[in-house]
Amino acid sequence: MNNATAPETIRPEEAAHFGALAADWWDPNGSSAMLHRLNPVRLQFLREAVDMHWGGDPESLKPLAGKRALDVGCGAGLLCEPLARMGAEVTGVDAAQENIAAARTHAAGAGLSIGYHAGELAELEAGTYDLVTAMEVIEHVGEKGAFIAQLAARLAPKSDSGGGLLVLSTPNRTPQSRLIMIGAAEALGMIPKGTHHWDDFLTPEELHDLLAAAGLKMDAPRGIAFTPAKGLHLSDNLALNYIVTATAG
Repeated sequence: MNNATAPETIRPEEAAHFGALAADWWDPNGSSAMLHRLNPVRLQFLREAVDMHWGGDPESLKPLAGKRALDVGCGAGLLCEPLARMGAEVTGVDAAQENIAAARTHAAGAGLSIGYHAGELAELEAGTYDLVTAMEVIEHVGEKGAFIAQLAARLAPKSDSGGGLLVLSTPNRTPQSRLIMIGAAEALGMIPKGTHHWDDFLTPEELHDLLAAAGLKMDAPRGIAFTPAKGLHLSDNLALNYIVTATAG
């Protein structure tokens, strides 16, 4: 990819917003508490997707051994570290320098070797990855089509062994997501105010079309729903948030 002509996808105000949260990113009761609750749900989906895509052993502790993984919009490494423990050679990229500094410090303390980079995805050195993840990211970027194209460019091509796998999660643009994620969660302090802009949320149909335009085939989405009894959990209900896999078409 020509970095000189690649469209910029980072919104400086978004990078500043999340960079300001870097200091307590790893505090499960801090400003990123909702991400800590969401992460096990994402990992459940991701593990099932990895085993299905590569025909792995569900009992294996290292299902990503020998594979390269890229987490885009990695924050302070909340997903990168589990991916590394699952055996992957992990690279994380984020818009905020503060997040990358916090990610490096935490990974070092955990004894994990993870390559972290701050800046645009297009600035990352050339190469493809077996697994590419972008969790709760696309709603925060500009030029969403260009962002998806950059994700697709980093995905290993289709092959007899399965090829690359993209996993992406994002809020749905529905009245329910406006009410719960912005009207309630941000108002009550469960999510920092200003984190979400409802108009930037994508419906599954819109995401499908963006992925298709980049040459990727999206599988059926799974919902991430919330109930007082279950908390956040995988569901057939797509109204709040959803998670998908995509592969080269």
